[in-house]
Amino acid sequence: MIGRMIEAMPWRAATLALALLAAPAGGAAAQGHDTLTIGLSQATGTFHPNIESMLAKSYILGFARRPLTGHGPDWRPTCFACESIPTLENGQVALENTPDGKPGMRVTWRLRADLRWGDGRPVTAEDLRFAWEAGRAFETGFGGAEFYRQAYEFLSDGPRSVTLRFDRVSFDAGSAGGFEPLPAHIDRAIWEADRRNYRSRTAYDTNTTNPGLWNGPYRITAVQPGAGVTLERNDAWAGPAPAFRRINIRVVENSAALEAQLLAGQLDMIAGELGLSLDQAIALERRARGRFRFEYRPGLVWEHLDLRLDNPVLRDVRVRQALMLAIDRPRIVQSLFDNRQPVAATAIHPDDPMLDRSLAPWPHDPARAAALLEEAGWRPGPDGIRRNATGERLAIDLQTTAGNRSRETVLQVIQGQWRAAGIEGRIANQPPRVLFGETLSKRQFNGAVLFAWISSPENVPRTTLHSDEIPRAARNWSGQNYPGYSNPEMDALLEALPQELDAEKRRPLWARLQAMTHRDLPALPLWHRAEPHVWPQWLEGIRPTGNMSPSSLWVTDWRVR
Repeated sequence: MIGRMIEAMPWRAATLALALLAAPAGGAAAQGHDTLTIGLSQATGTFHPNIESMLAKSYILGFARRPLTGHGPDWRPTCFACESIPTLENGQVALENTPDGKPGMRVTWRLRADLRWGDGRPVTAEDLRFAWEAGRAFETGFGGAEFYRQAYEFLSDGPRSVTLRFDRVSFDAGSAGGFEPLPAHIDRAIWEADRRNYRSRTAYDTNTTNPGLWNGPYRITAVQPGAGVTLERNDAWAGPAPAFRRINIRVVENSAALEAQLLAGQLDMIAGELGLSLDQAIALERRARGRFRFEYRPGLVWEHLDLRLDNPVLRDVRVRQALMLAIDRPRIVQSLFDNRQPVAATAIHPDDPMLDRSLAPWPHDPARAAALLEEAGWRPGPDGIRRNATGERLAIDLQTTAGNRSRETVLQVIQGQWRAAGIEGRIANQPPRVLFGETLSKRQFNGAVLFAWISSPENVPRTTLHSDEIPRAARNWSGQNYPGYSNPEMDALLEALPQELDAEKRRPLWARLQAMTHRDLPALPLWHRAEPHVWPQWLEGIRPTGNMSPSSLWVTDWRVR
């Protein structure tokens, strides 16, 4: 699989002569259900499918593009742009040796015959060849680049046949994840002219309404940076016809304002993937019972605090463990989320088959936290904040997405609980476009950042834990190991785990991985989030997945009652 997906991303200013076509009050209900207006709480910085793998973008592109594969609501692999999932049993996965004699494999996907770009050109193997070549070039700066680096050769015996040769074996070889076609007839020349600056020159951001960029049921026809996107039916789409002529995506970064617009009829629905927080949705359901449909989908969404391990204070594992012990997570989950979100032991979800159930979440234990801080040399100061031998205060920067009421509340609670342990939490929240576009992705934070990863089932977290995935300027900030976690034992485990094809033999490897992250705490686990989906009573057919494949990929199933 290609990495994990962060749940938010900024809008990037681009020179786009576009205007958002706003829906009138009442959304689709006021227009005979010709238009559907959807609210999102955060925006995307780029529309390029392989740059900055973020949930807001993934949800929007689910209407307009088709990846090779994804995971359905049952968390099983499914095809979108291909005809079938490659497996050893169907012969589309073959074990072989690499040219230097190491175990490898080749994986073949067969593209759908009816898939076309919005300008009428067929989607072919050349579009996937371009994606592979760009992904392998470090200077391009694709996220999840390890997939491309492992695929050392691209083969094709026809316009619909794609074979990759990998320099290692992987149990999830057929699930291509974020590997998806890029329109070579539009973007290849741009990439070849200036690979390092391709990220800012791609047609996805300089000519977003070009029909040739889109191969899904809809295509993007208008963009207002930071405020919304308009999508209209793609005439080149040969699959089932979608129900709505137009879909308006409205970005409302303040979650209270998002709820207000729904109640005022300016929105028809709020996407569960990136909309209201769970506590807001629970309160809204009580107040507006019967007006909307609510579904709470437990998902592979891990809420946590990334820690900057280059910080000398946070480099000490005793300090990280004390920070963990000082947070009363059960109390937060009970008081804010009605006990609907399980406290996390690690990033592995309770429903994931590889969960090590013997590993308990860290408890709330202020006495143990105090003992660890004393051992690490941090003594209480006159104002209650601990200091070390040189008089430095034990102060940690705390950041999250400004405008997210639930996150801001959680951060304030954590700040208070840390203060009770003698730790000063300095809150400095930022708009998503800044926090995710610069501060986090370029490792400009110095303390702790609260956000979430969303993943697929049994997703090997190489991109977030391997030392080779620490973002740095030399690789144009590719990689998602934002804390800077570096552990040779973990690196070796992340290399070995995907190559074990026997699920039962993978289980002890997964147990080791969970034990190491539980001990080392490169990130502080909080809870596994449930997605609150809010729909109008007249809309049916939406199938939340709870994984990296957003419900928008199944938009052709959405129907008006």
